[in-house]
Amino acid sequence: MATITQDMRYRLSLIQYADKYGVSKAAVKYKTNRQYIYRWKRRYNGSIESLRDLSRRPHHHPNQHTPEEIKLISDMRRRNPDAGLVVFWVKLMQRGYSRSIPGLYRFLKKQGIMAVHPPNPKYIPKPYEQMSHPGQRIQVDVKFVPSACLVNSRVIGKQFFQCTTIDEYSRWRFVEAFEEYSTYSSALFVEHLVKAFPCPIECIQTDNERFYATHCFYSFEDFAKQLKAYNRRDYNSFPMRPLWWKTPNQVLKDYLRSV
Repeated sequence: MATITQDMRYRLSLIQYADKYGVSKAAVKYKTNRQYIYRWKRRYNGSIESLRDLSRRPHHHPNQHTPEEIKLISDMRRRNPDAGLVVFWVKLMQRGYSRSIPGLYRFLKKQGIMAVHPPNPKYIPKPYEQMSHPGQRIQVDVKFVPSACLVNSRVIGKQFFQCTTIDEYSRWRFVEAFEEYSTYSSALFVEHLVKAFPCPIECIQTDNERFYATHCFYSFEDFAKQLKAYNRRDYNSFPMRPLWWKTPNQVLKDYLRSV
């Protein structure tokens, strides 16, 4: 049901008073002019709805889209449902469309035919594969020794390499130093790894270190000596949170004791 506004009640009261006492007295009492009263008396047909303000919206706009332009836009949108505003406007311009981008935007918005963007695919993180026993998979990393660590004139300009392996189950680590990075040194490192690791190795996967931020080397022998001591003293004896605050050596011992 339509709402009866205060203006409609005012006009009805004005007309009723004018019919009873005359237009002049009604104009004085209601503080308006006679032309206003005559206009609403002509419009009044006995129904209060006839006293409602009519829409002032024009029936036609001088710059509205023509039927030919509307058909062109509809056809192009059907063929290009996901084209953005600028790309879609360029395609229309190539076919004779002469409106501006804001005008096209308002028309598309009003008609509800804006570009349909497919939703972004939901990211599904890849679950981490938890290892079930030592040696199931070992990560191998080869690192160039930073030149800032080389402080002796005999080693400045040379390149040293560190080969590192970490067992994913126990976090047990093995490192070795090399003066060259080649297939021979890689094979030699794997040979030493197999001898040093207490369990059979099923998979070796190829993958930087606080070690180089706290050490300097005066020769290759010094580099190899410090690296060996660092591996034996620090890493494999350091409790880790992923191991429930056990050390890699403790995890390996517990596993070998249980099998």
